Amino acid sequence: MASGFFALFDDIAALMDDVAAMTKITTKKTAGILGDDLAVNAEKASGFMSSREIPVLWAITKGSFLNKLIILPLAFLLSAFIPWAVIVILVLGGLYLSYEGAEKIYEFFVPHPKEVITDLKEDLTEEELLAAEKTKIKSAIVTDFILSVEIVIIALGAVVGEPLLTQIIVVTIVALIATVGVYGIVALIVRMDDFGLKLIRKSNGNKGILFSIGTFLVWALPMVIKSLSVIGTIALILVAGGIFVHNIDFIHHLLESLPSLLGHVIAGLVIGALCLIVVKVFKMLIFGKKIKH
Repeated sequence: MASGFFALFDDIAALMDDVAAMTKITTKKTAGILGDDLAVNAEKASGFMSSREIPVLWAITKGSFLNKLIILPLAFLLSAFIPWAVIVILVLGGLYLSYEGAEKIYEFFVPHPKEVITDLKEDLTEEELLAAEKTKIKSAIVTDFILSVEIVIIALGAVVGEPLLTQIIVVTIVALIATVGVYGIVALIVRMDDFGLKLIRKSNGNKGILFSIGTFLVWALPMVIKSLSVIGTIALILVAGGIFVHNIDFIHHLLESLPSLLGHVIAGLVIGALCLIVVKVFKMLIFGKKIKH
């Protein structure tokens, strides 16, 4: 009887070791999407009145948890009954990621009309403020859903050959890290300028260390968000390129002589550029026809 318990403990310990190892691997593979997720949500959660930033962020976080509750069971069902579909969705997600990365690079280098973003400040009435908040929260949750699908599928793709129980535990842990970690960091980022202002006030006008730190934090917030956007774009290209290289034999053999990082960049950029061209041509054809009619 005792030996049976010890055998059970050995099995559990072995499972936990496998889970820890696979979680580390999958977290590395999803790091690129997490970076983009962080950049997107930091931007989505900013622009509110200081007193509303945390409530709005909490509403988005709850929506993110709900997204994971919808996505995870569907992903596990696919893995259990149609495992090849995981790879197909993974490659389709790679196309989306490479397109998004290429589009961001294109918009940086090619002049285009800037979207006017209005902050949700005190000059709005309470009803207008609540309506604007709901719109922005809804947009953030929809964006989170798309990014969550990518995170879960990439994580699942990394453990698709493992036993189903290991897949469930590992992918669930990664999904929780994606939500708690990302939104925890976003909360710190969006409150960074407020903390800086408090330090400036505490300095009482004396340009000492508190004043310097506070001024730096206020100045650094937009820079941090912009930096995250750049890092997220690079990560999108790298993650997408890695998906193509590891799951499409033709691309793998074509780029196998190159260093892996360079191969991922080339694959992500080239396929992203092709996707961007296809989308641009498609939009021109569709909108061109509508204008003619």
